[in-house]
Amino acid sequence: MRRILSALLLLLGACAAPLASTGVASAQTPAAAAAAAAVPVLGYEVVRTFPHATDAFTEGLFYRGDDELVESTGRFPSDIRIVRLSTGEVLKKRELDTAYFGEGIVQVGDRLISLTWRNRIGFIWNAADLTPMGLFSYTGEGWALTRDDHRIIMSDGTPVLRFLDPETLAVTGRLTVTAAGAPVDQLNELEWVADAGAPGGGYIYANIWQTDRIARIDPTDGHVVAWIDLTGLFPASERKDVNDDVLNGIAWDAAGKRLFVTGKNWPQLFEIRIKQDRP
Repeated sequence: MRRILSALLLLLGACAAPLASTGVASAQTPAAAAAAAAVPVLGYEVVRTFPHATDAFTEGLFYRGDDELVESTGRFPSDIRIVRLSTGEVLKKRELDTAYFGEGIVQVGDRLISLTWRNRIGFIWNAADLTPMGLFSYTGEGWALTRDDHRIIMSDGTPVLRFLDPETLAVTGRLTVTAAGAPVDQLNELEWVADAGAPGGGYIYANIWQTDRIARIDPTDGHVVAWIDLTGLFPASERKDVNDDVLNGIAWDAAGKRLFVTGKNWPQLFEIRIKQDRP
């Protein structure tokens, strides 16, 4: 997600130095890396590929039906865009002021809720035409958003997820994510994947920034019940910048039971099937 930005952008409060990376980067903390070995690892297969705009530094992504994705991007200028899944065509786009580094996004009724990275300001947009409807504030950084049937779920780069009231956007609870007892940080783009057989009716999927892994998280206790290893999906050798062009972006088509993933500036978005249904 992050790259070393200029001193000017630092003054704008919208940058952070990237963690060290080699190839398909791994930026896990030592505790998280140790815990990874104790959690089941699931594979994947590619079902289909779709075009994805290489100017999209993907921060937030979700599928809202009728062949449409909603995607939020970072860098300057950041934007929010409505995209046709099948063709990659950008149907509508709204740029943010260059003071803001855009982050995650979620839809609640006729509103889109989006985050900024370090400005501690979020935006409310009309979901149909992307016109602005309001602002809200929060503490700390903003990384990603998703939602279940009752709550918005927010990540901020730490091991702690926040639950927000969908109407007031007030914090209603917190959940610490752990793998084999060790906290897992760098939780980035999120997606709620409903599953009738899962605790709490589904799992929270989370990209782990600068890795090729997605955490499948139990929403009732925060435990990572499985890692989804997407190594080789878009090899490091094909990425223009191995530090920045990382896996990020998960979208779930609840009606069609389809799972989509992509990355920052990747030329493709992938429909994948997880090889093992659950650990």
